[in-house]
Amino acid sequence: MSHEKRKHVRTPFTCRIKIIASDNTELSVKTRDISDGGVFVVLEPEQMPPIGTLVRGQVQGLLDNAPILQMEVVRVESNGVGLKFLNEV
Repeated sequence: MSHEKRKHVRTPFTCRIKIIASDNTELSVKTRDISDGGVFVVLEPEQMPPIGTLVRGQVQGLLDNAPILQMEVVRVESNGVGLKFLNEV
């Protein structure tokens, strides 16, 4: 029996995304996969925010004026974090 809690199918997808923290610091990171509910971003251990942290994110280089999305850290792994989409900012 699977312990998988996901509601959405993940699709491997790599792009650059700008993550903006609540103190307005910015990180440019790569995605690993995406789903209708969120995205996994690759981070270094010292960059990992704790579960529950709210950030804003914007895809870079694919769309003109890509929307800025509010996201929440819902999973932390050794190589990055899972972010849940909340809404457009």
